[in-house]
Amino acid sequence: MIQNQNGNHNLDFSVVRDLRKRAGMTLEEVSQLSGISIAVLSKLERNQNMIELETLYRIARVFKLSASDLLGLAESCSAHLKHAEHYESGLFNFEKIAFNGIECFHAYGKVGQSLSRPEAHGDEFEICWVQSGSVKINLPREQHTLKPGEALKFDAILEHSYEILEDAKLIIVHLTKEHRF
Repeated sequence: MIQNQNGNHNLDFSVVRDLRKRAGMTLEEVSQLSGISIAVLSKLERNQNMIELETLYRIARVFKLSASDLLGLAESCSAHLKHAEHYESGLFNFEKIAFNGIECFHAYGKVGQSLSRPEAHGDEFEICWVQSGSVKINLPREQHTLKPGEALKFDAILEHSYEILEDAKLIIVHLTKEHRF
């Protein structure tokens, strides 16, 4: 059994109510789709009982989530505050914010600067969104010149470099690949 915030673990299953309301569903509808009684669902939404793994799985499926995703929401349904980390790589100035599965960078570069060995990457996607200026991104078989409001997504494991063609502000996002074969 998994305990709620009234037990030994800090879990808040009121998130089930939030998911249900967001989906525009009633307790009765969730009950019919999950096979879980309205009484059990109601108590769970009010953190008044423990939840069996099978119940967790059935409720999660109603909202097209995995049981671990629903449990993760119950563990931490509040926001996470982080402060930017400032650093330089080559001649570029960066601010970085990282959360599980995503890293966000705000980069500044001056005309003529280039970054030919970007920070080490794992197996992830990279998105470069140009806020101002002009940037050329070189990939193994292609080059792209981006202007303000344009973005490029590519596999970050590929060799790549950035060239600043005009003083630029960029947002770069690294997204961890969830399912890679």
